[in-house]
Amino acid sequence: METPGLAGAGLLAAALCLGLSLWMRKISGEIRGRERQRLGLWLAPAAGEGEGAAAGGGLSPPVTGGLRPALLVIAHPDDECMFFAPAAVRLVGCGVPVRVLCLSAGNFYNQGEIRKKELLESCGALGISLSHITVLDHRDLPDHPRVQWDRDLVSSLILRYIQSHHIGLVLTFDEGGVSGHVNHIAVYYAVRKLCSERKLPVGCRVLVLESTNIIRKYISILDLPISWLRPHDMIYILSSEEYQQARVSNSFCVLCYFLFYILFYPPCCVLEKYSHSNLHYIP
Repeated sequence: METPGLAGAGLLAAALCLGLSLWMRKISGEIRGRERQRLGLWLAPAAGEGEGAAAGGGLSPPVTGGLRPALLVIAHPDDECMFFAPAAVRLVGCGVPVRVLCLSAGNFYNQGEIRKKELLESCGALGISLSHITVLDHRDLPDHPRVQWDRDLVSSLILRYIQSHHIGLVLTFDEGGVSGHVNHIAVYYAVRKLCSERKLPVGCRVLVLESTNIIRKYISILDLPISWLRPHDMIYILSSEEYQQARVSNSFCVLCYFLFYILFYPPCCVLEKYSHSNLHYIP
């Protein structure tokens, strides 16, 4: 027989879930409106470069051209779906051309060719054109948790790509590397070097994905109020359809499937199937 205490706790949990769901519905529209406005301002071409920006600097979806591309700078195949899927899905949905620069083939377990193929399939599920994906697989940048990548080399490779493709927005890891992997952290410091030395093209902005502690990682969408209250420059919240799209992209990555897809994504199904990424701007 169910005790009154358990019944009361169940009702309280249900009320909390309902309240959080309604609150998320309310703020998601506000967040998306702010997101589109910022993207329109950040990625609008200079005068004469295109017709992608709406009047007043806003962005009205879908936008088929004219916006400068956004670039995901990642260390290994599967980073794009494990860490940046919400941002990629939302950017593609806003009509922003999204490119991926992957600095290694992820050959730590001698599966580099398999993981490169998975990267292409995963990006395809996210809506990223296969012609916009580059895997460098540089011999001096091996996939290894104990190898420190040379900052000057990494920064030069990233800068060359940004300049050649007229990138307007860069998304990458923060100083914690999200998972703490030294290759992720190396990418951050390489991008930070470009920012501090003012080598990035005029108008090119950088957003970094915020690393969180283990508790916040596992509480799924219950972390959303925390992210909302903390200082941030962009939060991406997915609808249930976008969430399914992000989840499909994970299914192509064998090495991350059981660790991330099984442990992290199912809790998001409990309440409206939302997922989010919280990113900060490097001035």
